[in-house]
Amino acid sequence: MTALGSVAWPPAPIRTKRLVLREPEARDRAGVIELFTSPEVGMYIGGPRQRDECERAVPETPTRRPGLFVVGVDGTMIGLVTLERRDPEHPVHIRPGVSEVELGYMFLPQAWGHGYAAEACAAALDWCAGALPGEPVVLTTQTANERSMRLAAKLGFTEVQRYEDWGAEQWFGIWSPVALSD
Repeated sequence: MTALGSVAWPPAPIRTKRLVLREPEARDRAGVIELFTSPEVGMYIGGPRQRDECERAVPETPTRRPGLFVVGVDGTMIGLVTLERRDPEHPVHIRPGVSEVELGYMFLPQAWGHGYAAEACAAALDWCAGALPGEPVVLTTQTANERSMRLAAKLGFTEVQRYEDWGAEQWFGIWSPVALSD
């Protein structure tokens, strides 16, 4: 069993018009560290991590982590997309006590404004719909994160509820391949 249930991992790289979604490789380490230490990226996720802490934490050779896609353009890592099971103990769910698949994403600031996040997340959602037919996907973002709110709407997520967590208002939404095809 993987974090995504019985789905075999890793899938073949997912290719879009401009991007490749794939497993992490050793060459991505510097980009991952840059991503997690970026003040712009960390603004809505608890702040950036300290570079020295991140240097120690990120392994030279990545370990396999089901549900984690590196997003690359022209062979260079520009971000991460995750599809992971949400802890069934989390207080906000569409089905209490069930571990829904949750979409997450982080992109380097230089990749913002080019539509890469929408393209990568749409490809990951399409893959998930094929790998886990009928499985809804959830997403949480701070309402103050206007870029993320626009992306959620563009991807077809609909609001389930808003709640307070981490000292800020959070938006919780759902994407369902079944609802989109009806």
